[in-house]
Amino acid sequence: QVQLVESGGGLVQAGGSLRLSCAASGHTFSRDAVGWFRQAPGKEREFVAAISWGGATSAYAESVKGRFTISRDNAKNTVYLQMSSLKPEDTAVYFCAATSNRYGRTWDDYDYWGQGTQVTVSS
Repeated sequence: QVQLVESGGGLVQAGGSLRLSCAASGHTFSRDAVGWFRQAPGKEREFVAAISWGGATSAYAESVKGRFTISRDNAKNTVYLQMSSLKPEDTAVYFCAATSNRYGRTWDDYDYWGQGTQVTVSS
């Protein structure tokens, strides 16, 4: 059974940094593209970033470009989201998702998803 588990969320002050991790169990996702999404209270879930299976290509939402970096370590079966210069509007539950196809910017582009990790940015 494939499981994606996010970790690294927490409470941070505006301007601070966090690194989220997405680890896979029951599946080797070195051949999967992986995306990060987030959902704030009362808002629609939105795309944050994605990375190809080999890490050669990536994509970002305009709202996080230049502040967030997605990377992966296939030897550790883990994808990371380094978040810097955090803003209160980055507060949300962050989810990772994986697909054997090319990455996309919508939730339905992916085949399996994690349960999410809370990120709270205080002003």
